[in-house]
Amino acid sequence: MKILIACEFSGVVRDAFIKRGHDAISCDILPSESPGPHIQGDLRDVDMTKYDMVIAFPPCTHLAVSGARWFKDKVKEQKLAIEFFMWIANLPVKKIAIENPVCIMSTRWRKPDQYIQPWQFGHGELKKTGLWLKGLPLLKPTKIVEGREQRIWKLPPSPDRAKIRAKTFQGIADAFANQWG
Repeated sequence: MKILIACEFSGVVRDAFIKRGHDAISCDILPSESPGPHIQGDLRDVDMTKYDMVIAFPPCTHLAVSGARWFKDKVKEQKLAIEFFMWIANLPVKKIAIENPVCIMSTRWRKPDQYIQPWQFGHGELKKTGLWLKGLPLLKPTKIVEGREQRIWKLPPSPDRAKIRAKTFQGIADAFANQWG
């Protein structure tokens, strides 16, 4: 299967699919942090007709309800973020998964098909994440663990904070590849 992992700079999800024999490539405006097939550039410039599946992680900065107190100051940015999210949702691809934290897309478009947590996939963190799915089944938990904490949410300010928060947990990436690949 030919799979595009959209808005991914880490290569975690891309590499999980490649390990299972799929033709996967990541795309992001940032360079890839790990060697592998990667398109550095605007996702909207990619020919989507080549792909059987798109798994997308659109930026949540202007969508996540955790930043609701700033919404009034970023109306234009939020409008553009919603348009980008919906552009992905309407791609001419049979299988699409869009991942985002609890966000305004639940009211601006529709509720996600499911919410997942890292602790359902072998990681002791809390990070409620929505999945909007097209042509894909719900993700099944693979390894429920105890010791749940809000490590990601509590990260102190740093130059890499956004990148750390955006990186997909390996257990979730493996579940995507095992269950959707």
